[in-house]
Amino acid sequence: MSNGSFPPEPGRRGGTLAIVLAALIPACFAGWLLWSSVGGAKDDGAGGAGGTGAPTTSSTSSPPPPSSGASGASGASGASATPSPSGEASGDVPGEGSGKTLKGKVVVIDPGHNPHNRDHPSQISRSVDIGTEEKECDTTGTATNSGYPEASFTLDVARRARTLLEARGATVRFTQDGDRPYGPCVDERAEIGNKAHADAVVSVHADGAAAGERGFHVILPKSVRGGGADTSAITVPSRHLGERLLDRFERATGSEPAQYISDGSGLDVRGDLGGLNLSTVPKVFIECGNMRDSQDAAELTDAAWRGRAARGIAQGITDFLNE
Repeated sequence: MSNGSFPPEPGRRGGTLAIVLAALIPACFAGWLLWSSVGGAKDDGAGGAGGTGAPTTSSTSSPPPPSSGASGASGASGASATPSPSGEASGDVPGEGSGKTLKGKVVVIDPGHNPHNRDHPSQISRSVDIGTEEKECDTTGTATNSGYPEASFTLDVARRARTLLEARGATVRFTQDGDRPYGPCVDERAEIGNKAHADAVVSVHADGAAAGERGFHVILPKSVRGGGADTSAITVPSRHLGERLLDRFERATGSEPAQYISDGSGLDVRGDLGGLNLSTVPKVFIECGNMRDSQDAAELTDAAWRGRAARGIAQGITDFLNE
């Protein structure tokens, strides 16, 4: 009403509005196109990185769980899990999703020798009956040239293997856990597995061969009968156990079967070991390497390698018990 003008008539008001809208719509559309072209509406799903859009996930939310396998694998992309140090996927580790269970199974692990044996020479040197002959109760075991004892090695690997097997649901018993003044003697070691009605027994050792001799091997019971020894019922299942250990230990550690014994087969059959002769359940020994060889010793004294050794032992046992 200013300037002395009169209100527009109804028809004129509608015409003016239509003209204004016709001019504004193209201008707004052109502005939207320009804004889009410079990235104003960008959202690359990376939490706002590299763009001006808001993050797709709140900064207070937990990160998504890693895909099955090793870190770095993308579940969305379908990439396979990163191999573990042994060349196997982490799902192959006992307790980590391989689909195998040991619930209801009893496993006895026999850590070779005892760290305290050296303090009891008269007790461990006494003779015991192993069925076919008499042998000393136990020994101190060997050691690396730098002084790392076999008894320390066997306990460490055995404890690591126990953790893995228990994660699968197995009941695991030891013949000794560094908690005895010495021993037990070889006849008692066998009896512990027998009384437990173990589904599998593995005695963990490391060899003391000549320098330059490398590798591991598994010792199987010979078919013997005499005195209190009768292995006729366990030789076949023990061989199966030994074969599974041989395969899994080699894959887990990258070590090769020893060439200095049994023509490099990795399987040695013996009838002079009380721990085997007196066993009534499937049982084997594993000599994980040669402590007197500098290259093997470097592995045996490495904690990461011992972890892989334990994994190989645990997986071999698992395979045997799931046959």
